[in-house]
Amino acid sequence: MALNLDYSFLTADVVRHNIVPGFEYALQLTLVSAGGGIVLGTFVALMRLSSIPFLRRFATVYVDALRSIPLLMVILWFFLLIPPGFFAAIAGDFGLAHRPEFSAVITFTIFEAAYYSEIMRAGIQSVSRGQVMAGYAVGMTYSQCMRLVVLPQAFRNMLPVLLTQTIVLFQDTSLVYAIGAYDLLKGFQTAGSIYNRTNEMVLLAAVVYFILSFSLSMLVRRLQAKIQIIR
Repeated sequence: MALNLDYSFLTADVVRHNIVPGFEYALQLTLVSAGGGIVLGTFVALMRLSSIPFLRRFATVYVDALRSIPLLMVILWFFLLIPPGFFAAIAGDFGLAHRPEFSAVITFTIFEAAYYSEIMRAGIQSVSRGQVMAGYAVGMTYSQCMRLVVLPQAFRNMLPVLLTQTIVLFQDTSLVYAIGAYDLLKGFQTAGSIYNRTNEMVLLAAVVYFILSFSLSMLVRRLQAKIQIIR
């Protein structure tokens, strides 16, 4: 059966007013959540490698719990359980008006930290123990050794994997439609609903997501090849 696709309605104004705002928010959500997730994930990774049992157990439960729950469910939990007053305290009326967007940032940062932490833990463990001992030998403290010797190398070793996880994060931003946030997919759906061309816009959204994700994956692959050459 023919789909009878018609994209004649897709003008520059439609793209600018419906799709571009969704793309901008999806990009902002990806960058902010990735940055926050990497920072939080690094602390969680250090806790998992800590010699203090309480910190190690807490980090293990945190990672295992979040990695065992579907992201969509976590998005709904945070949106429904966080009181509106929390968003009002952060950004006043603007926070209340953009509650879904703020909730999505918090959710993705906390959720992705569980995945980034495992990446960082592997990166930290990939650094030779001899370099750590050399840092201690020259008088470095544990925090100095981690900050100046281990983490820079771990970050470089895991950079391709971190970027790959960030691409997955960008794809997952489409799930915020469940709480009413205006992301890239919502922009396509809105344009399709306005002009009664839902099939066309859903197919176009799939193509756009594929092109963006595939292009970024190729860039990550080239970066990985360069890092291997440097080693």
